[in-house]
Amino acid sequence: MDIKILGSGCSRCKKTYETVKRVVEEDQVEGTVEYVTDIAKILDYDIMSMPAIVIDGKVVLNGQVPTADKVRELLEGEKKK
Repeated sequence: MDIKILGSGCSRCKKTYETVKRVVEEDQVEGTVEYVTDIAKILDYDIMSMPAIVIDGKVVLNGQVPTADKVRELLEGEKKK
């Protein structure tokens, strides 16, 4: 699973990255977590607000800081596809 956190480097974006990274480690999810701050790469995803979470190329959440439970829900939803 390829997980990207898109963000500008603000505290909300960093918190999202830390939450996702922690959940992936705790739940032993196979995959990578990358924090993307390059605006050119972020623009490729056509999002209107940050932070955003992209799983395997698909934007699954943007404009909010998720809880650990929400991250687990998003990861489970993408595993089933």
